[in-house]
Amino acid sequence: MTTRVLVDHRAGGAAVFKDAAAARHPEKAHRPDNPIQRKPAWIRVKAPTHPVYHETRELMRSNGLVTVCEEAACPNIGECWSQRHATMMIMGEICTRACSFCNVATGQPNALDATEPARVADAVAKLGLRHVVVTSVDRDDLADGGAAHFAAVIAAIRSAAPGTTIEVLTPDFLRKPGGVETVAAAQPDVFNHNLETVPRLYPSIRPGARYYQSLRLLDRVKQIDASIFTKSGLMVGLGETKAEIAQVMDDFRIADVDFLTIGQYLQPTVKHAAVAEFVTPEQFEDYAKLARAKGFLLVSATPLTRSSYHADADFAALRDAREARLGSR
Repeated sequence: MTTRVLVDHRAGGAAVFKDAAAARHPEKAHRPDNPIQRKPAWIRVKAPTHPVYHETRELMRSNGLVTVCEEAACPNIGECWSQRHATMMIMGEICTRACSFCNVATGQPNALDATEPARVADAVAKLGLRHVVVTSVDRDDLADGGAAHFAAVIAAIRSAAPGTTIEVLTPDFLRKPGGVETVAAAQPDVFNHNLETVPRLYPSIRPGARYYQSLRLLDRVKQIDASIFTKSGLMVGLGETKAEIAQVMDDFRIADVDFLTIGQYLQPTVKHAAVAEFVTPEQFEDYAKLARAKGFLLVSATPLTRSSYHADADFAALRDAREARLGSR
């Protein structure tokens, strides 16, 4: 048994967790260790020190909210929270899936909290957000996968902060008939669902999901309401090939996805999938050029790109890109 030192932003500093990976991810405890490689210089980030970072953290605490920024150990938390940007994670902090790339805890979730939509909306209003991203754990235990709860959160934000645009990053609603329709009917400004990786790697990286279910979800949103922007993200560095990434781009365009994000996979613990490659900034730029040539309205492809990174500025750029395209016709 080993003892690992992790930086716990919720506690405000370094904390020691005995067998932390096994405690957070019991389903991965039997797996052999994958040593964590040293990161190249281009993806190292500074520890958060800005006073606004601490203000944002305290607001999350006082409203009893969970953020994916913390739960997924996002490397951009210092930058984003220092600008009062936080991605709200609803429906608890325990996921029913066990993806091999994800740091969110796996297990049996608690019942939904009916007060959560109002608490999320209150935090959005207090932060004065122009744009908010709301995501969730997978809730396979719920009949609708949590779709009605997403809709309630959207409605609460619209009431408390009518000037705020809303982006949702949802689960796949696998075997949850009507789930995507419920969320789309609530009319978020952006409907994001990440495919994460190429189809060949799904059995090992995203075993509880189905590639074509995720693709159909994005296509279905456009069928329901073509005015909703759709968005999806990929991780690279998991062993995919450039040809496979290009094929996924083509699949996205068939589904009329507007916005593509591509970022470097970073291994959370020794029990998670190993990094096969640290993709260079030059290769990310090549991916961005290829995606733009395929017709996406907007592309973000850098080593530190994450689904919600710079989401407010990206939404403004996305809206401008649509208007420009429509104006050129």
